[in-house]
Amino acid sequence: MADTAMRNSGLPEPRGPRGGDDPPDSPCGQDDPLGRAVWRLRSRACWEDAAALLAPHAAEGPEAAQRRTAVLIEQCMYTGRGWGAAEDALRSAEALAGDDEERGAAACERGHLAYASTLLSVRDRADEARSALGRAAALLGPQSPTRPLLDFRRGLIAQHLSENPGDATAAFERAHAGATARGQRLLLSFTWRHVAAMAEQDGRLSEARYGFTESLRIREELGYLVGIAPALVSLAAVTEDENEAARLRREASRLVRLLGGVPTWLARRLGGD
Repeated sequence: MADTAMRNSGLPEPRGPRGGDDPPDSPCGQDDPLGRAVWRLRSRACWEDAAALLAPHAAEGPEAAQRRTAVLIEQCMYTGRGWGAAEDALRSAEALAGDDEERGAAACERGHLAYASTLLSVRDRADEARSALGRAAALLGPQSPTRPLLDFRRGLIAQHLSENPGDATAAFERAHAGATARGQRLLLSFTWRHVAAMAEQDGRLSEARYGFTESLRIREELGYLVGIAPALVSLAAVTEDENEAARLRREASRLVRLLGGVPTWLARRLGGD
């Protein structure tokens, strides 16, 4: 914990989602001390510490087991490491799942882990990712709170693995509508970001600026510190004022340094600027 405190000195205190704002990919509810502690660590890129707090509860409870899995998979996405721990946590969550909702949520996490492995060129698991998310779709009912997250992850597959922008946009829009209806604001920050990315790809820069601005605003409001730097860089890429774009990139670099070089892919990119 001492290294964590040193690494995070100078960062603002994360506030986190409250009540209905807590999305299915959040590690714990925010209305209890454990949930607040897990959110604080997760938002500051301290995933191993967050997973350790959840471990005693994850040993017997499927919900906590899936939340712990989500924390560790997020670490893989942001750092490119921790794959073995995430896989072990996922297997435990799958073993504890007792109904279709829990099995569907676990399948959604398996699809996300396989997608991350493929995207980051660790191991090609694209077929596993598609199969797992298809299984999740069959298990989760239309009113499942996990459904918007599933739609979002299917959009990621279409965007980055299948290179099908039409399917990706449709999936992101479904996820966006679901996250809006359920008040899942952290997920909403991700759907705004990817809807904006599709608009940027199509040359619709004013729409892209709006979406990236909304994504950044939500992350700042929630105190999702580890996600703010990527949002700043995305907004900078579509900002017309070069001085403002440079300011956004400088702020992103500062946050990445304060978080100990996380996200690692962004640290490499900013280091080359």
